[in-house]
Amino acid sequence: MTTVVLIGTFDTKGAEFDFVRKRIRQHGAEVILVDAGVLGAPQIKPTIPREEVARAAGAEIRALATSGDRGAAVMTMARGAAEIAKRLYAEQKLDGIMGMGGSGNSSIAAAAMRELPVGVPKLIVSTLASGDTRPYVGANDVTLMYSVVDIAGVNRVSERILSNAAAAIAGMAAAYAKRKRASKSKPLIGATMFGVTTPCVNAARAWLEERGYEVLVFHATGTGGQSMEALVKGGFLAGVLDITTTELADELVGGVLSAGPERLEAAGKLGVPQVVSLGALDMVNFGPLDTVPEQFRGRNLYQHNAAVTLMRTTAEECAELGRIIARKLNLASGPTAVFIPLKGVSMIATQGKPFYDPEADAALIRELKANLRADIPVREMDTDINDPQFAQAMARELDRMIAGAKEKKRRSTAALGEMDASRRQRG
Repeated sequence: MTTVVLIGTFDTKGAEFDFVRKRIRQHGAEVILVDAGVLGAPQIKPTIPREEVARAAGAEIRALATSGDRGAAVMTMARGAAEIAKRLYAEQKLDGIMGMGGSGNSSIAAAAMRELPVGVPKLIVSTLASGDTRPYVGANDVTLMYSVVDIAGVNRVSERILSNAAAAIAGMAAAYAKRKRASKSKPLIGATMFGVTTPCVNAARAWLEERGYEVLVFHATGTGGQSMEALVKGGFLAGVLDITTTELADELVGGVLSAGPERLEAAGKLGVPQVVSLGALDMVNFGPLDTVPEQFRGRNLYQHNAAVTLMRTTAEECAELGRIIARKLNLASGPTAVFIPLKGVSMIATQGKPFYDPEADAALIRELKANLRADIPVREMDTDINDPQFAQAMARELDRMIAGAKEKKRRSTAALGEMDASRRQRG
């Protein structure tokens, strides 16, 4: 039987959650009720009480209830709900998760959902689903359903909305559980791409797919990089082909496509094989030309289209990017390699193109090499980034790394088996 986790404040939304629980059960799924309420008594009996949720966040429910600070209490319970969701997922007691309510309930549910891997069904029925949804969805695969009316009692309108939501999460959970049981698919590779590095990514993807990999391509637009890092953390990816690290330039300079300060760290921390290049580090991204900040108006600007303006990174910025990449890769605990195209890091950074700047590229390469750990291999090739030879060389190296990691794991498992057999013989 599949299991759906319902998470919310049962002191204010108990009747509504009870209604949804009954509908989900009618669709053949079991339900775990997680109470994240703080103030009044719960209107329905939870499976996991609020005391346990608070303790998961390192707090006591009595202190939260008497603090008088509702905002702090909600944030604490959100942290606790996230820990509970992680635990239930690890115990294989979660095939789908749902929350509902206004900003408080939505933020608690979203915090829990952010801790779950991509692919786990996530649904929030919210009064805020028709506005700015980024605070709740972010880079996660959260499904939002607008509640139309406030979730305050079950009436002729909300009954229809909540019944649909119950059917949706039950159906998604059942499909997910079935997929989980049957999942023995090809190894997954994450690759980053921009318009100006597309030929490189396509060539590398084709080479890897011929050898039995499935390649997930992420558009390096900020959320794209965040999504790939989330998949790495979720254990989905066998390797990372980080061709297009341009989001680091936006984070450094203040462009609109930053993926945040933790970009280019997940694979290294978790020991996932990664091959990294310098794709599109020649540019910072802004919107239409008139949105470029005043201090940048005198820079080398290029209108990619009416909605996107690119700004060439300077030698100083490139030097700092080289140091940033080196610092991040130096933290890697698994196989890591850097590939450098000496004739241009994007389609418009080659000789004769608008962003051709050998001095800036040289600063980037110099500082990267000077600060990189000595045991991380660097391969410089006399091509631009979109040359098929460059793309295939990166793909070939990643394939070699993944095969090496598999062999190392096999030998380790065999050695442990031999040790166990030896102990049994001695005993």
